[in-house]
Amino acid sequence: MLFYTESPLQFAFSKLWGEVESADDTKKFGFIGIPFDSTSTYKPGSRFGPRAVREASYNFERYNIILDKNLDVSLFDFGDIEVIQGNFEKTSSIIEFTVKEILDKGILPVAVGGEHTISSGILKALDVENTTIIHFDAHMDLRDEYMGEKYSHATVMRRIFDLNPKDMIQIGIRSCSADEMSFAKENKITYFTPHEVNKNIELVKNVIKNIEGPLYVTVDIDVLDPAYAPGVGTPSPCGLNPFQLESLIHCLKDKKVIGFDLVEVSSSEIGDITSINSAKIIYDFLAVQ
Repeated sequence: MLFYTESPLQFAFSKLWGEVESADDTKKFGFIGIPFDSTSTYKPGSRFGPRAVREASYNFERYNIILDKNLDVSLFDFGDIEVIQGNFEKTSSIIEFTVKEILDKGILPVAVGGEHTISSGILKALDVENTTIIHFDAHMDLRDEYMGEKYSHATVMRRIFDLNPKDMIQIGIRSCSADEMSFAKENKITYFTPHEVNKNIELVKNVIKNIEGPLYVTVDIDVLDPAYAPGVGTPSPCGLNPFQLESLIHCLKDKKVIGFDLVEVSSSEIGDITSINSAKIIYDFLAVQ
């Protein structure tokens, strides 16, 4: 065994999956890549996201200066799920089965896409009826179908809504259809635009802090303004900045998070800003657990 080597094919600070059985931590996290991007309609390439985020994660120190603590959670990197490009139904079944296996080991999933459709496969493996979904995104993704397809990056939150979660909170929204807005209002889905975050971020932070019970977090990296995350499937101007997103992620401290995903990193470059900001979001999430 080589003691002083590191692998950019693992997320930084993670352990090998074979060490799970020997870990005695009460809270464990399992990192999985899901390189699926078959319904992308503008910029393809999010299948390369998991590798790019893993590589970028080595840019951070274990010590978090903002939180004044070391990253000390047990994180295991299980590698990438074997997906079937072009077949969402089969891929979703594989995702669901894999996540259930991870949960059976007492491990909470931390997934990196891949396009946003992967989130519905993950949530099928979880008990969502008592769960609040926190959704960071530029888009509502509440269409019932898009271009004739029920399963699409543009319909993913509608499919998750169909699973009957306790509540759904969308943050950073700045793009949707009139039908999506009507659906959100009719079904009392809470949403905050970047303008509202800019005007009163404390209000948004308090909404997160006041959530009771289990919650699941899904982050489409296009929630950030393209100045900070240009390498995404569907960029949209006038988004959040990294400072705002960092402070909102920090509000997850002491919350009962049952799963986390980050999606739509469409980058194959080394050290690009999208991958670095994506790795930072995961790093921040793990640091407050």
